[in-house]
Amino acid sequence: MILWIRNKLFDVGIKKITQVDTKVISVGNLSVGGTGKSPHVQWIADQLKSKFNVAVLSRGYGRTSKGFVKVNVNSKAQTVGDEALFYKDRFKDDVEVAVCEKRVEGAERLLLQHPNLDSIILDDAYQHRYILRDLNILLTDYSNPYYEDFVLPTGDLREFSSGRKRADIVVVTKCPEDLSGEKKDIITQKLNVGNSTEVFFSSIVYGQFVSFGSKAEFDLPERILLVTGIANPKPLEIHLSKIAKVDTLSFKDHHDFTGDDIKRIHNLFDTFAEQNKCIVTTSKDYIRLKNSVHESQVKKYPWFYQDITISIDREEEFLKKIEEHVRKDK
Repeated sequence: MILWIRNKLFDVGIKKITQVDTKVISVGNLSVGGTGKSPHVQWIADQLKSKFNVAVLSRGYGRTSKGFVKVNVNSKAQTVGDEALFYKDRFKDDVEVAVCEKRVEGAERLLLQHPNLDSIILDDAYQHRYILRDLNILLTDYSNPYYEDFVLPTGDLREFSSGRKRADIVVVTKCPEDLSGEKKDIITQKLNVGNSTEVFFSSIVYGQFVSFGSKAEFDLPERILLVTGIANPKPLEIHLSKIAKVDTLSFKDHHDFTGDDIKRIHNLFDTFAEQNKCIVTTSKDYIRLKNSVHESQVKKYPWFYQDITISIDREEEFLKKIEEHVRKDK
């Protein structure tokens, strides 16, 4: 109810919405997490970076620092948050990355340092309405769409599903690859968006295992210890179970791994009888784990992360809509 009142204050102009001097794309959701924001932000930035000067701005969830912090490849996850460091680790100098809980301040500070930015992508900012966005992208999970969910504490929604009306694009994420056109039509109707809001469907694409240490090739294992600290590890667990027998050790979302955690992981791994076995984690967990797993342990234990990206139906149309908003005059 508080969020509903807050949104009304923005709608009628009592709460101020600030426009910054670049195009702003927001990627977020109505739920508390697990919709796949990071791979979608990564995909959008990856598509735009060859044509535009792009930055990603996150609040830096779980970080110990406050205010505006510019992210570099040597930053620590504890200081800038795992998601922001994940983006910087992936894009290096091709995309600027920063964190700031106040997005207007963060965007303005980025523009002071990089006045030629064509666009800033806001990670997880659907409810942060103080900054005007040129394109509002709302994600919802195929297995738990907002029209079947409820507001906290009954369900996982941060706000009422009427918040969907602010979206320019809705993306149904983590869809099965064989999702039929008929099923897409049914889901689109249930999403109940306006005529001006376009609906797309995306799927997870699993890449190769990437080693923490050497780049040596690795045969498919017989057994996998899956270690995760994300909101919803189930899709990855299902994927890996098609490859090998999987044991899952789940920690809370954005878990800060300790030395005791690593010992626990390795002790469990040592109980596996199979010779061809490995430890697999997510690319976001890798960002936090790589500083916790000592180099000597990497040599002794086969640590890998599962690289992922996404595929989007009507990809050219989706990308064209984004680029049009970046190019459009204020």
